[in-house]
Amino acid sequence: MSAAVRVEAPSTGVEAPLTPVGVERAITALASVLTVVLTAVAFWLSYEHLQEVAAAHGMAEAVARSWAWPATVDLFIVIGELLILRASLAHRVDWWAIGLVTAGDGASIGLNVAGVGQDASALNYVVAAVPPVAALLAFGALMRQVHAYLARRALTGVGTPPPGVEAPSTPVTISVDRPTATLPVEPAGGTEQVPELPAPVPDVEPASTPVTVSSTAVDLCTPVVYPNRIDQLVRALYGTDFTQPSTARMTQAMTAAGLGASESTARTARGRVKAREPYLTDFPTAIAG
Repeated sequence: MSAAVRVEAPSTGVEAPLTPVGVERAITALASVLTVVLTAVAFWLSYEHLQEVAAAHGMAEAVARSWAWPATVDLFIVIGELLILRASLAHRVDWWAIGLVTAGDGASIGLNVAGVGQDASALNYVVAAVPPVAALLAFGALMRQVHAYLARRALTGVGTPPPGVEAPSTPVTISVDRPTATLPVEPAGGTEQVPELPAPVPDVEPASTPVTVSSTAVDLCTPVVYPNRIDQLVRALYGTDFTQPSTARMTQAMTAAGLGASESTARTARGRVKAREPYLTDFPTAIAG
């Protein structure tokens, strides 16, 4: 008599190694925290030194005004950087915002250095100039990370299924009808006898056969992610009605997404999409603008 033997593999207790995506997220989180800390420290050092400069030049007895005065300089940097971030998300350049950052940071550096005095050593001027320069660079790095995060959110918001996820299949029931037998008609007044036919077999309705039709993704291909928001928007339009999007459709979609309404930008983006995915040129071009 043979006996069945069951062998169980012992668990090793070793956890799966950290994936590259997890490492990237950890580094990004750490860099974001350090950037926020550096920005706060640099602004605080620059702001306090400007308060001392204001107190030494006419605001010694007006403590509240001496602490409020540096805001008239440093806040220009914050406002300008935020406006630059907004323009970058809209894929345009805001020269007015760049001017605000330049004026605010230039004034902050100049006043911090000038507040040291005339008889100070060169190292004293360097120490006074480092906080405003660090504040500008750190705040710019912070805005860059915010822009990258918002850009990723915008790309993942496009209605394409993520790789490896299949759309659920939809069962479709199709009923098959059998034709009914037709009995011959005896002609009126006929003398010829018609042989008797066997009784017709009653129709038996066969059971309906379920046919499973798998729904197809809109793209009919592996989704492609474009780093440019306009390119991604134009690529998504190809799957709406399986035709090449016209200039009017692209500009209308760009306007709805807050990306402007430039026809040349839309056509250039469509050209980049076709160059990256040449098979899209097989789509009908009758309504392409």
